[in-house]
Amino acid sequence: MLPVLVYVAAVALPAYALYRFHSQAWYWHVLAIAAALVIGLIPIPPEFQRRGFDLLFGFGLVVLLFWGIGGFIVPQGGHREKHA
Repeated sequence: MLPVLVYVAAVALPAYALYRFHSQAWYWHVLAIAAALVIGLIPIPPEFQRRGFDLLFGFGLVVLLFWGIGGFIVPQGGHREKHA
């Protein structure tokens, strides 16, 4: 049950951040996607292959990937000027 909760939180956190703070500059989202790919491609040393470590890195990978991709899907929030 713990992995389900961790990965639901990993999807909910970037969804809330995009809803609350809107999309940021495009390069932050590209950097997040690149960091997620780097985290996903790093070979894990045998001494770190434990359940908690896998959940932590999986959480980080999913958060960065969803926030990075979501930034290109969610329209960028901007300040609108009021017209008199």
